[in-house]
Amino acid sequence: MKRHILLMGLPGAGKTTVGKLLAERLGTSLVDIDALIVRRMQMPVTRIFGEFGESKFRALEVEALTQAVAGPATVIAPGGGWVVSPGAFESVRPTCFMVYLRTMALTAARRAGAEATRPLLVGEDPVERMRQLLKEREPYYAQADAELKADVKPPAALADEIAILARERAGW
Repeated sequence: MKRHILLMGLPGAGKTTVGKLLAERLGTSLVDIDALIVRRMQMPVTRIFGEFGESKFRALEVEALTQAVAGPATVIAPGGGWVVSPGAFESVRPTCFMVYLRTMALTAARRAGAEATRPLLVGEDPVERMRQLLKEREPYYAQADAELKADVKPPAALADEIAILARERAGW
């Protein structure tokens, strides 16, 4: 049975970038959970956080992810924090082949900071904040079906590796 390929990792790990390349290699589409939420709410993520708070955003994230896994198998790139929403990880586990794009906090902060759209990094030391996020989320990320080091390998090489894993272990 073909399973969704769900990419996990810190903000800046490359989930969306790698996800687009992976979707091309697998002949499917990428479901970018943040993009779905932005379209639905008709405002950027930073504004959603500002007006409604993180808990509302996480609820929207879980709802969008639940809808995505109900559809045909595809590549899914949720935000880095959905894993800490109670029950979210367990609810998608049966239908997803999860790949953890591991990055060091420094690398993630550098990449995510370049975008300036990460509400959890605004007004804080980005590297220290990434360390905190990693500590909080690592127990979930560590349960992925596969783990790839996303610090040094270019996105295309990561997409190639995940495509092989998808064919070998996720029914693609």
